[in-house]
Amino acid sequence: MLVTFKTDSYANIVMFGDAAEALLKMLGQSGHVPGAIMADDVPQALADLQVALKAASTTEPDNTAAVQANPDDEDQANRVALATRAVPLIELLEAAIKSNDNVQWDQ
Repeated sequence: MLVTFKTDSYANIVMFGDAAEALLKMLGQSGHVPGAIMADDVPQALADLQVALKAASTTEPDNTAAVQANPDDEDQANRVALATRAVPLIELLEAAIKSNDNVQWDQ
C-alpha cells in the first residue's frame, strides 16, 4: 500500500504504508488511512513527530556494523532510518503551518 500526504501549500508526498503508518502514529494519529489533521492541530502534530523521532533515534539500531559484517546483505544495506523517511513529511507539515492549511492522507 502507498499513502499520499497532501496539503494545498506543498507537493504531495508518497510513502510506503508501513513507514506512513509509523509516522502517523508519531504524529498522534491512529495510523488509519484515509485521515486528516486540521490546520490548527498541525503545529502540535509536528512537535509530537519531532519528539517521537528523537526518541526513536536513540533506540533505533545502527545498521553500520551489520553491513560491515555481511556486505552482501542487501536488506541491511538498503534499510533507511525512519527519521530520514520523515524529512519530506516534516517539510510538508512546516509548509502547512506557514500557510495555515489542513493536511490529508489517503491511498
